[in-house]
Amino acid sequence: MRAVVQRVLKAKVEVEDNIVGEIGKGLLVFISVDENDTEKDVDYMVDKITELRVFNDAEGKFNLSLRDVQGEMLVVSQFTLHGDCRRGRRPSFSSAARPEKAIPYYERFVKLTREKGFKVATGVFGAHMIISLVNDGPVTILVDSQKVF
Repeated sequence: MRAVVQRVLKAKVEVEDNIVGEIGKGLLVFISVDENDTEKDVDYMVDKITELRVFNDAEGKFNLSLRDVQGEMLVVSQFTLHGDCRRGRRPSFSSAARPEKAIPYYERFVKLTREKGFKVATGVFGAHMIISLVNDGPVTILVDSQKVF
């Protein structure tokens, strides 16, 4: 699994002019499932992202996690995170999981995050979505369960 995690003051996702997910202070997580991912990858990503210390403490250092700041999470599926641009000019998405696999893993990520006690809003898998956010910092972190980066 691969994710782009952004620290936000607020964020929302719209589908067909309707707000389907919205949060205040927290993390906007764009997530993509790889064709070779297993449930262990999902579990790793849930633990890694919810425990990331990307919020400032009293001294301005990254020492606080989402739980520490009582933050929320907006999770948006984005298979394009698996776009491979190393050859040619059009990205290849051959390593992105097909929806039959990606949807259950995406749903598992959301379910496990909620079970940890976090408020989680979501987009709509596979829909054309409009994302609005106020990035705080800006802070943007890349996370990959295969530890590619």
